[in-house]
Amino acid sequence: MNWKDEYKKKRISIEEGLRNVRSGTKIVTSMAAMEARGLLENLHRVDGVENVAVATCLNIGEYPFFVNREYEGRFLNESWFHSMGARKAVSNGLRTVTYIPNNLHTAGVERIMANKPDIFWGVASPMDKNGYMTVSLSTVYERDMVENAKMVILEVNDRAPRTHGDTHVHISEVDYVIENSFDIPELPDTEPSETEMRIGEHISSLVVDGATLQIGIGGIPNAVAKLMEDKHELGIHTEMFTESMIHLFEKGAITNSRKSLWKGKFIATFALGTKRMYSFVEDNPGVLLLRGSYVNDPYVVAQNDNMVSINTAISVDLTGQVCSEAIGTRHYSGTGGQLDTHRGASMAKNGKGIIALRSTAKKGTVSTIVPLLPLGSPVTVPRQDTDYVVTEFGIARLKGLNVFQRVESLLNISHPDFRSELRKQASEVGLI
Repeated sequence: MNWKDEYKKKRISIEEGLRNVRSGTKIVTSMAAMEARGLLENLHRVDGVENVAVATCLNIGEYPFFVNREYEGRFLNESWFHSMGARKAVSNGLRTVTYIPNNLHTAGVERIMANKPDIFWGVASPMDKNGYMTVSLSTVYERDMVENAKMVILEVNDRAPRTHGDTHVHISEVDYVIENSFDIPELPDTEPSETEMRIGEHISSLVVDGATLQIGIGGIPNAVAKLMEDKHELGIHTEMFTESMIHLFEKGAITNSRKSLWKGKFIATFALGTKRMYSFVEDNPGVLLLRGSYVNDPYVVAQNDNMVSINTAISVDLTGQVCSEAIGTRHYSGTGGQLDTHRGASMAKNGKGIIALRSTAKKGTVSTIVPLLPLGSPVTVPRQDTDYVVTEFGIARLKGLNVFQRVESLLNISHPDFRSELRKQASEVGLI
């Protein structure tokens, strides 16, 4: 078989691809850095359709079909994880965005069972001589969709890095290819604040040499990375491959040599960062991007001895309930893999599940440790699962503690300016 000829037969334009979108069509697109820009930038141009649903995760761009009121009823962005554009649409009262509650490791499978996609429209690296492309920087659910969608359309981007793992897609599995060259979206690295560095110090004290880490993104995880340069033989089993991991690898702190699973390999399910990161993962056999259904399965995570999961939160109540995705009923982000990795790390031999947050928000005017979560807040990590909570004021280990003890432990790491009032409120609602 001449795979180049097969590729040419399946090559179409964006306009031709959009002709497959009709009223009621259910579309899934690949996530984050791999979002299908050709589809998302042009979907609103499809005339005469209604009730077209597009499932996305962590949109990087803000696209007309869900940010403009005129498209209400015509298009619906079903989001597994809100980012800035989705939050804006919701804040503006638009009914163009809705959230899909999920745990990352089951998100793809549950979508297929509940709403089997008519079209998976993703992004891929260019085809090799054997007819293989890769879904590049994300295989959270992308391979699942290739295998189950009624139609598969891939935007082949010559700037998408070729990656190793569960990322390969053969041209025979694809209905259409669209050549669309565009810069891969980047997420700039952020410098941690002084407060975040103090949080990082506490977290670093919980990490032993030889531990396997799951680290998120942002100021606190970056602070953790800076403060772990003197650790030895760390490993990575993580949902998201981040810039901080390259930093620790280059410093010699990460070797992946003492991992219980996949020795010598970085294990992740998607990557999002800068061009430097994308260059690092390109054709790198030391970095495997595997399906989210595997990487984030708590029972897989738990097989890593000394597993440490580090995630951030919006608020924690005095009994240990963690909310990481909303402010009351105002949805902000998503569960993502937080509960997956927290549970997995807590179950691992000598494992630790860590929830980290600054003790205050809104420039120090409100406490993030609260007596009760605001009305309507989703619980991201139930209190019976919460292990360690860390702020700049210390560490609270909650596993096995009764409610009276939890209240005292969390008061001790809350901001001193709020402790007296928090204690009073805790007493009023019967927590102490």
